[in-house]
Parts: sequence; structure tokens; C-alpha cells
Amino acid sequence: MDQKKNDNQLEVNNIEVVYNDIVQVLRGVSMNVPEGRIVALLGTNGAGKTTTLRAISGLLKPENGFIREGYIKFRDKDITNLLGTQVVKLGAVLVPEGRRVFKHLSVDENIRVGSITRRDGVQNIRADRALMYKHFPRLANITHRMAGYCSGGEQQMIAIARALMASPKMLMLDEPSLGLAPLLVKEIFENIQLINKEMNTTVLVVEQNAKIALGISDYAYIMESGKIVLEGPSRELQENPDVKEFYMGITQGGGRKSFKEVKSYKRRKRWM
Repeated sequence: MDQKKNDNQLEVNNIEVVYNDIVQVLRGVSMNVPEGRIVALLGTNGAGKTTTLRAISGLLKPENGFIREGYIKFRDKDITNLLGTQVVKLGAVLVPEGRRVFKHLSVDENIRVGSITRRDGVQNIRADRALMYKHFPRLANITHRMAGYCSGGEQQMIAIARALMASPKMLMLDEPSLGLAPLLVKEIFENIQLINKEMNTTVLVVEQNAKIALGISDYAYIMESGKIVLEGPSRELQENPDVKEFYMGITQGGGRKSFKEVKSYKRRKRWM
């Protein structure tokens, strides 16, 4: 990536992740996330994207996983195999896949829960809470509704707002578009761009929707079978013929690729 090394807020260096001491999921993954940028991590189901986020977030241990080789640094501090609560306090916060809200708490209570690790005063927390409703105006009209009764899109907004209440330096999002209608996906990703610009928050987003992720990100990595197989500026990857075909489904003739051609897909990939 075209930046100085000390501009990297996150550095993942050649990590290998193993579950239950025998199942290797990540095989020498390296990536950088520069401060103030949006970086996308793309790939199909089972590629290792979520495991990468768990490794960064300190969430491997509850699932009997650990980083066997390599290291992860966040803001020049080694966070390899650090516990999740410690990683959050350092300023790296994950929004997990699946819109995990506290269903029996109200929208406002869910958002306020995100500030539990903060020690910078009630006034700052209240100001950030007001900012969440500015960024997500849909939520301002349903502050007292139980989160479990909110729509999928509203729950995703709650989850992001709750994470932002921890005042992160870097926000990580795991499949924020999953299961949402196209209009809501567009709204969520527009909010991600605003958060990046207006709150000066670095963003690492994991997505299967390559088109929208490449559209908002500065740089992207593509993962296959636990390895990074391609990387580059997002605008360049948008024009890469292999990325167009295998991740956007756009063939040279302008049509969409059929899943029946999956064997050809594996043979033709230049990085396989």
C-alpha cells in the first residue's frame, strides 16, 4: 500500500490462526490499515474474513482459537492474542456479523451500553450519544422501542451506533450488508463514509458485496482459503477483469457469470 509504515494504524503480519490446536484457518495473512482510511476485506464464505476480524479483536479465545505465528499491532502496540476487552479499550471495536443487539433493551439503552468502557466524562458521552442520532436519524424516532422489535436495518444501525459510543479509533464491521434490502445497504454504507470523514474514524469492513465495498473503500484485500490472494487500491480492483468476473459476476460480454462455471472459475483465477 502506498503509505509510510508509521501511518499504519493496524498492522497484521503473517499471522496463522489455529482452532482446537489442529484446524488451521489463516495461513500467513498480512495486511495494513492506514489511519483515517477505509479498507475492505473481500472474499466468499469460508475464506477466513471473520476469523481475521476475530484475531484482530481478541475474540479467538472463546472459540478455542489462537494466533500461532505472526503478530498484530494496533497503534504500534502488540495486541497478538490480547483479550477483546483490552482491544476495545485501546480503541479497536468490532461490529459482529448478524446485528447482535440486546433485544430486551430499548434502542437508547443499547446505544448507551457502548460507552461502558469510557472514562472521559458524562458530557462527552452525552455529546456522542446525540451525534449517533444525527448520523442515524431513523433511530431518533424510536429511542424507546425494544431493539428486538426493530427492523433488520434499524438493528444494524443500533449495532454500529453502540460500537461508536466506545469512541473507537478504528471501527471494524463484519458483513454490514448481510440480509438487508438494497436501499438500506446504500444508507448503511453512506453512513460508514460519513463516520470515516466526520468522526475521523478508521474503518475496516469485511464484505461479500464487492461492488459496494470497493465503491466506498480506499484500498482492498481479497481473501481465498485463509490467504490474501490479491490487493490494491479499490479503484484499480474495480477495473480488474478477474475481480469483475469472480466477485461482481460481470463477464466480458456484460452479462453475469453462472455458478455452473465454478470449475472454470477455479482454473482461470490468476492467483490460484
